Amino acid sequence: MLKKKMTLVSVFALVIALLAGCGSSSGSGNSTPDAPSSPTSTSEPTGGSGTAAQTIEELKISFVPSKDPDQIITATDPLKELLKSQLASEGFDVGKVSIDVGTTYEAVGEALTAGTTDVGFIPGGTYALYDDGAEVILTATRAGLSNDSDQAKDWNDNKPTQPTSDQATYYRALFIAGPSDKGQALAAKINNGEKLTWEELNDANWAVMSTSSSAGYIYPTLWMQDNYNKSITDLSHIVTSDSYGSSFARLAAGQVDIIVAFADARRDYEEQWTNEFGRKQSIWDETNIIGVTQGIYNDTISVSKNSPTMNDELKAALQEAFIAIAQTEEGKNVIAVYSHEGYKEAQPSDYDGERKAQEIIKNLKK
Repeated sequence: MLKKKMTLVSVFALVIALLAGCGSSSGSGNSTPDAPSSPTSTSEPTGGSGTAAQTIEELKISFVPSKDPDQIITATDPLKELLKSQLASEGFDVGKVSIDVGTTYEAVGEALTAGTTDVGFIPGGTYALYDDGAEVILTATRAGLSNDSDQAKDWNDNKPTQPTSDQATYYRALFIAGPSDKGQALAAKINNGEKLTWEELNDANWAVMSTSSSAGYIYPTLWMQDNYNKSITDLSHIVTSDSYGSSFARLAAGQVDIIVAFADARRDYEEQWTNEFGRKQSIWDETNIIGVTQGIYNDTISVSKNSPTMNDELKAALQEAFIAIAQTEEGKNVIAVYSHEGYKEAQPSDYDGERKAQEIIKNLKK
């Protein structure tokens, strides 16, 4: 009798155990409901948006060596924490931001193409050369000027040029005629609404910069091709200056009739024009513009098309982050190493002029 009761108890216990097992099942044949779930990189919502944070172990940023590499590394070090903090607000949890300076401009372009760096601070020319592997997301801005016309006469009618509070994504190169008789004669035609002939330009004495200078050679050559189907190399009387200061000194001395320089160069050399170069009247009274190039777009922030870290969401977040950082005092101190004052969203087509410029450089090297 005791044995029978024990058997009934054992059967009852087995039924209870089976029922308990069925109640804890998730319905999956391989589920393990008692095991703790593993945390993932997208488990926590950010910013109250309900979306999960994307985790990036390391974001790599490379700068071109436009200044001493140690100076760049020191100046940009605060960017690491600034960017991590700003990207966090954009929904990205970045473990580490690393910064390096390329040995050459080309080295940074190659790193972007190879995907060994994620973000590059590179000039427009470098971007144009490596746009197969690099994508521009932002253009640097600097203080704009009170004149941005592509007509030379407008620059002469509205002297002197002054900086404005507006931020500009590009600048222009100007053909500046000096106080020599020929320089004044060319300016008089422009101010009378007449177009200069190639013969008149070719008869003048010119000072230009080296072939790698955007404002002092490349874009003026583009202007000549567009207006006369000629190049700077076709000019008969030309010297190459080692600096813009040398060009202005030659212009003041009457050694040349025309120089080419960036749009606000006369502001930079206004005092030297009278104090060092010996002129009695101001640079604004004695110089005039006879030609204006298309816009030369500023430096870029570009991202790698081949980086495993990069995606559309991160690109958009980087745009917002860098724009926001540039509006803070600490951020302004960081980007000042490149003379940047802010950033605006960019399009690849903004740098079509730079692509044409690179073709000129290739032809010059043949």
